[in-house]
Amino acid sequence: MSYVANQNRYENMIYKYSGNSGLKLPLISLGLWHNFSKVDSYYNMVDMITSAFDMGITHFDIANNYGMPYPGSAEINFGKILKNELSSHRDDIIISTKAGYFMRSGPYGDYGSRKSLISSLDASLKRMGIDYVDIFYHHRMDPDTPLSETMGALKDIVRSGKALYVGLSNYDAKTAEKAYKMLEEMGVHCLIHQVRCSLLDRHIIDDGTLDITNKNKVGTIVFSPLYQGILSDKYINGIPKNSRVANPNAYISKEHLTEDVMNKVINLNEIAKERNQTLSQMAISWLISCVGVTSVLVGASSASQIKENVSSTKNLRFTKDEIDKIEEIIKR
Repeated sequence: MSYVANQNRYENMIYKYSGNSGLKLPLISLGLWHNFSKVDSYYNMVDMITSAFDMGITHFDIANNYGMPYPGSAEINFGKILKNELSSHRDDIIISTKAGYFMRSGPYGDYGSRKSLISSLDASLKRMGIDYVDIFYHHRMDPDTPLSETMGALKDIVRSGKALYVGLSNYDAKTAEKAYKMLEEMGVHCLIHQVRCSLLDRHIIDDGTLDITNKNKVGTIVFSPLYQGILSDKYINGIPKNSRVANPNAYISKEHLTEDVMNKVINLNEIAKERNQTLSQMAISWLISCVGVTSVLVGASSASQIKENVSSTKNLRFTKDEIDKIEEIIKR
């Protein structure tokens, strides 16, 4: 039986304008960094994507290097799901992809040259079987390519119609502001900046990145909101065998679970309980409440995880006492 979308899906989600654009994004977006590789269950991928859509998640975030093996396993799998399950809903979906991290050997499969960005986007469109993406990001700063070349490529990508909007990812505050202004001079507004942030990693707040995106009326979407899963209760009583930390190939290891970190997690978890939330829900709610944050990008291994994350939007208000307690814990 083919998938039939929930007709009341938009009632389950809150949408917010990205910067000063006319584009609204859901407060929760779904990232396909993990669990969309060739070796992962296709049926679970379908369940996650369609369940997310039924919950009002309209934004699906990918990159040319997501999923194994390279290139573009996540894009291939998403394209298949889009064609088989969601083809009639393309106009209701925001698809974003990126280029800038290593994709292939040779001089053109990395960083931010005009050649690299445009050829990568063309390949991404073919893998997903679509004519355009809604958002195309430069995935990271390039220390060698002139910023004007990279921004010029993004401008021409919008002009070509292969992307409706462009964004940046992982840029530092100083370079990001230069890029925003450069794009404006070219007649293209930077829609959004994708950056890492969580209760345990607040560098975009401390170094002024969030202030600069707000000043330039650029949206902000944050990834790793749960600090690679540490901001949950799963590690309070040890390391589960099937957890990300237990995986030797994961980006995070047991060395990250220091006594200091775990003390913070345990104390934050107590505040979450008082709010009738899980720690992961409170961590997401806290990010959404930050001024200038447009959307929180979550990853998941199951539809039930996505449902828990979406439930974060039901309790976004923090009392002054809660904020003070959280700040005290984090700054210890």
